[in-house]
Amino acid sequence: MRPGPRNLITDVPGLKVGHATDEAAGTGVTTILTEGAWVAAVDVRGGGPGVRETDTLAPENLVPGVHALVLSGGSVFGLAAADGVAARLSARGIGLRLAPEGKALPIVPSAILYDLSGDGEKDWGETPPYRALGLASVDAAETDFALGSVGAGRGARAGQAKGGVGSVSLDLGDRLMVGALAAVNPVGSVLMPDGRTFWAWPFEMDDEYGGRVPDGIPLAHDPMPPEGRLTRPQAGTNTTLVVVATNAALDKGEARRIAIMAQDGIARAVRPAHTPFDGDIVFAIAGGSITLPADAGRQREIARIGSAAADCAARAIARGVFNAL
Repeated sequence: MRPGPRNLITDVPGLKVGHATDEAAGTGVTTILTEGAWVAAVDVRGGGPGVRETDTLAPENLVPGVHALVLSGGSVFGLAAADGVAARLSARGIGLRLAPEGKALPIVPSAILYDLSGDGEKDWGETPPYRALGLASVDAAETDFALGSVGAGRGARAGQAKGGVGSVSLDLGDRLMVGALAAVNPVGSVLMPDGRTFWAWPFEMDDEYGGRVPDGIPLAHDPMPPEGRLTRPQAGTNTTLVVVATNAALDKGEARRIAIMAQDGIARAVRPAHTPFDGDIVFAIAGGSITLPADAGRQREIARIGSAAADCAARAIARGVFNAL
């Protein structure tokens, strides 16, 4: 197994990522654009989520796919970033059409993290910057993009360390690709008690987050290790947001299973994870260019993709913090 050529989620063909960062406010937005409407699902495990249009993704609901996913700082104010993304995409003619000459209606689910206690000027009155940042994030979207303290990760914290945006990919062979992008802002720690080694160290590829290996045999008996004490114990002030992607052809139920499996990547990379104070969310999106077998082997392939998605989520979390430190 090897990462894709960029070691970014955009190694999954048909994706672009755009950051928009407001340095004065210490916040930002990250948008993942899909080429056409992609099948999508979501799994929410944290106790304090902030979301928009996630019910649209339920397998029993009508809308077949998404045109973008938006991750934003700014807590509830950050949900406005999706307004900007939807407006920009609609102006470009991207979205569902309920009539041949009707308005393009982009489907843009989003999730937010809390960064309002960080540095930067937050006294924006009735004009938060997030709609404008959403517009700018679409214009900035490329297949290559920065990691660390940019976009949705600009004001993030990971336990007592700086948080950020991370991304990785994994080539499963036969043109099947899996990737992940994470905006890392958990109440728990991504670092082991030595303060330097990532909990996700066994999953690292090509020294993507420093090649740090623990000395001796690491023990994890304390459910709340010292470096992961709850420094911000207030519901909704912490979150790890993850998007996992594949170019396999999945239905909405199968994408949901991938999202569920990928949540284990958060638990591999952060201690503690999925607390009452976090809004941990995983989106799964599927481009559909690779057809999976229709026989019993299909479920084995979905299991393999889900396992890879969990590994990629763990790696993306560690890589985001590594690039922010």
